[in-house]
Amino acid sequence: MTARPIRTIFALTIAAATAACNRVAPPTPSIQSDQPRRSPKALAPTEQLSSAQRRWVDSTLTTLSLHDRIGQLVMIWMLGDYSNNRDSSFAEVIRWVEHDHVGGVSMSLGTPIEVATKLNDLQRRATVPLMVSADLEPGLGRLEGGLFAHYMLDAGSATVFPPAMAIAAAGRDSDAFDVGRAIAEEGRAVGIHINFAPVVDVNNNPSNPVINTRSFGEDPQRVARLSALFVRGTMAGGEMATAKHFPGHGDTDVDSHVGLPIVSANMSRLDSVELIPFKAVIAAGASLVMTAHIALPAVAGDSSTPATLSPRIVTGLLRDTLRFRGVAITDAMTMEGIGKGYTTAESSVLAVKAGADILLKPSDPTVAIDAIVAAVERGDIRRSRIDSAARHVLELKARSGVALAPVVSLDRLRDVVGSPEHRALAADIARRAVTLLRNRDNAVPIADIGRKLIIRYAPETEIKAGRTLEATLRDSRIGGVRQSGAQVVHILPTATTDVLDSLDRLADGASTVVVTAYVRRVEGEGRVAVPQHIASWIDRLAQRHKVIVVSFGNPYLIKQFPNVGTYLVTYGVSDDLERAVASALLGRAPITGKVPVSLPGFFSAGDGLRVGGANGR
Repeated sequence: MTARPIRTIFALTIAAATAACNRVAPPTPSIQSDQPRRSPKALAPTEQLSSAQRRWVDSTLTTLSLHDRIGQLVMIWMLGDYSNNRDSSFAEVIRWVEHDHVGGVSMSLGTPIEVATKLNDLQRRATVPLMVSADLEPGLGRLEGGLFAHYMLDAGSATVFPPAMAIAAAGRDSDAFDVGRAIAEEGRAVGIHINFAPVVDVNNNPSNPVINTRSFGEDPQRVARLSALFVRGTMAGGEMATAKHFPGHGDTDVDSHVGLPIVSANMSRLDSVELIPFKAVIAAGASLVMTAHIALPAVAGDSSTPATLSPRIVTGLLRDTLRFRGVAITDAMTMEGIGKGYTTAESSVLAVKAGADILLKPSDPTVAIDAIVAAVERGDIRRSRIDSAARHVLELKARSGVALAPVVSLDRLRDVVGSPEHRALAADIARRAVTLLRNRDNAVPIADIGRKLIIRYAPETEIKAGRTLEATLRDSRIGGVRQSGAQVVHILPTATTDVLDSLDRLADGASTVVVTAYVRRVEGEGRVAVPQHIASWIDRLAQRHKVIVVSFGNPYLIKQFPNVGTYLVTYGVSDDLERAVASALLGRAPITGKVPVSLPGFFSAGDGLRVGGANGR
């Protein structure tokens, strides 16, 4: 099938469709306008398409061959870095778009302008406008930024919001809506139509190495409420929201990036915990649901089939029981939770048979498409299953507006991405999220004017760790007295006993020791704990000195050093969170956060000591 028939039909319908689809199509940018124009609200799966949108879907589907209908079900992965058109990696992406006619692209690292420019180029090459997605859980800034380490110079970034657990800890439900909308506005401005968020998993397992602070907490009802608000905010900001990871990844202790977790929950437990947030976000208008690479024997019937490949879960539970009418998308098909035991061809065919409409990031898109074509031709997959999935994808493109406006304005981008309003929202949530779970001898806020020792534990990959916090503490005043400066020491996960012993001697001369632990969840790497020999050393140090531990990331760290008497949690890593901690430690801002999870024997959900600001207690 040549590109000309589709483009001709598209051209003939665009004039009529533009007038009828004002709710969907992004507004035309105005360089003269002083105020950035917001993206339009996206349409939920339950909302009716306009007649023009239906005509576009029907006419486009009619012109697609079997191969190209299957191509619409594939979403490839691409970096947002600068690439010459003949660079091998980008040339391969171009081939998938121009030859295999894939339906979408999932974006990764890159600066906002380069991401938008690269996507505009691909949209101009595509026969059917591409649906673009990205994992923007803590904001577009998670992906779109850069750092020149030698100079510590930021190359430009979108807004970085605190993670979901921090939003819950901040205590204001409306934050979930506001963050969802702000992320959507920034994402849409660079050409991203789908946010792979919110995470609606209920994180009720402290040992979970992959969900952790990505979750709003352990209370199913509160997770449901905040997730639904995030979905509505996302839709209001012009993006499509994706609820993940179905049917629930919160009660696992294996990272599905490296293995297949087995969830032992029965249907009664699922109904009372894991499925409650999914029901809420479906009702709120989530456009996509992402399946989890977990085994759920109670539903699938065995402990070896990933949910993504199980018809009982994707079709039976999601479609028939929960009556989800949107797009079912797999988690990345390259993850080991699905990759072990299946070839690309096998997993692609099984996922479509199970009910998936979009295959995310298959290892080889061409192999995946060819395998599904062969499965249809031999009768292993019904043609109607392909037609239904392709229609779902095209309807999603109509609802998002990409069908009529695939190219974004680089001028408008600069008005939206990283706006002062969005950055102020992120900073405000960061301030309110800081949670004080222990405060022995009222160590916080710091009142003594003696020498301070700051021990920063961080892996080598945390290039910016401590820069903002330590600069503030070095140049601080306590009780109106200017401090002589804090001594800062950085230790790596490989720190030896000799290094730790030398720190003991430094601590002996300090009035207060602040230990900052940068331990955040990283997909596929399981960084949710401090190495045991370092944790034991921190625990011993706390028995002899006034020690304040600040956890930048995993709130459950206190289990590793139970003798620590003062413990603050931020739930994440960012400059905003470092500034918030500095203000908390120095008594410049109140501490009001409430932890949304529990750790038996250490703290309960809702705990959090309130300490007044302005150097008051």
